[in-house]
Amino acid sequence: MPAEALPLEIRDVSKSFADRRALDGVSLEMRPGEILGLLGPNGAGKTTLVRSVASRVVPDSGTVRILGFDAADPRARAVRGWVPQEIALYPLLSPKENLWTFGRYQGLSGGALDRGIAASLDWIGLADRADDKTDKLSGGMKRRLNIAAGTIHDPRVLLLDEPTVGVDPQSRERIYAMIGELKGRGVSLLYTTHYMEEAERLCDRIAIIDHGKIIASGTKEDLVRKTVGTRQAVAVDAAAPIPAALWDRLAGLGAQRDGQQVRLSVEDPAAEIRRLLDLFHSAGVPVRDLTLKAPTLEQVFLQLTGRELRE
Repeated sequence: MPAEALPLEIRDVSKSFADRRALDGVSLEMRPGEILGLLGPNGAGKTTLVRSVASRVVPDSGTVRILGFDAADPRARAVRGWVPQEIALYPLLSPKENLWTFGRYQGLSGGALDRGIAASLDWIGLADRADDKTDKLSGGMKRRLNIAAGTIHDPRVLLLDEPTVGVDPQSRERIYAMIGELKGRGVSLLYTTHYMEEAERLCDRIAIIDHGKIIASGTKEDLVRKTVGTRQAVAVDAAAPIPAALWDRLAGLGAQRDGQQVRLSVEDPAAEIRRLLDLFHSAGVPVRDLTLKAPTLEQVFLQLTGRELRE
């Protein structure tokens, strides 16, 4: 294995299908032990990029390397795991039989395979359902088994393509815990999702792809600072009508009004909220509620792409 090789290194990758350019000079790196989120609207090139890393799509140009090996190299396959968005399981086989099958696909046999199956069943909480037919499992159980099937060979690099689609909140939390355990083992993960809260919660860095290009990457804080800025939104709900004199002072601070609610963008929340409350108190107007909202990844995404994540 090449010394100091990155878990994932994508350089100038392009891919076209007929007259449609799906990827247009994509370059991206994933660091050791990090969760790198890949976000993009539908049709942005996200799926093609993931399939290129999984060696299911061959780029027209550029390189994809996993721990220094070309994505199509068998040595890359040995250290790479892929959990596709679609449930990729044999429904008439049991969880144990599915894991045996996927373990054999990855070259496991004998005691190593037996230990991998047992450890995987415990990890996903299905040891007591090991011999049931997979098509009898709940959606959340199938999702967890899908992840186990893609990780039974203990990959060092894992592609997780929307692993929580269609699962209930309890199952989603279980999957989040599994992802945390994978990261704790030192696995580097490329994570795609349509849920902004997942990206904010799980990902160390985020890359946004649109029209086949990586248009921004960095931590959430980096992306917010470079796009929508660090100002936060304050909303004050008054419990009585706002008199003209108070409104004049609020308007001078750049506030906007919607009935008895006042909205204001602030740079220093602690100081400016105190000032707002003092103004309401001095005017004798009671405050029913006050909310403070930091800039969100959703705002960043909308500003960069002009589209909702699911569009």
